[in-house]
Amino acid sequence: MSKERTFSIVKPDAVLAGKTGAIVQHLTDGGLKPIAMKLVHLSQEQAKGFYHVHRERPFFGDLVKFMTSGPCLVQVLEGENAIAKNRELMGATDSKKAAAGTIRQKFGTDIERNAAHGSDAPETAKYEIGFFFSGAELAALGVTP
Repeated sequence: MSKERTFSIVKPDAVLAGKTGAIVQHLTDGGLKPIAMKLVHLSQEQAKGFYHVHRERPFFGDLVKFMTSGPCLVQVLEGENAIAKNRELMGATDSKKAAAGTIRQKFGTDIERNAAHGSDAPETAKYEIGFFFSGAELAALGVTP
């Protein structure tokens, strides 16, 4: 096992439903330590930039609209095999198909409004962390980028 970092978003549906604390607690109970976090309200440009890999997909416009509909909690998580662990704790992308007890099963409603996002690979985690957190912000929190 190796200690690593990953990126996580508590999406607008979960934030607006008041589930942010429960989701952070679920991640913490699952062995992941939040080492940086902030509340953000994405602009259209930020959402389009962050989800640029999906720009050719038919759901891209709806995804951007959803992700700009309210505030999100973005965070850097640390722990043993953090990327895989976070994805396990989140559950399947479609909340209706997510395993019992996972974040998406407990707090999501469908494939789009699924409460959480998490990095899928080390390269993705590095990019996503850098998209939302500057080196100066991380250093101010005592986190080395």
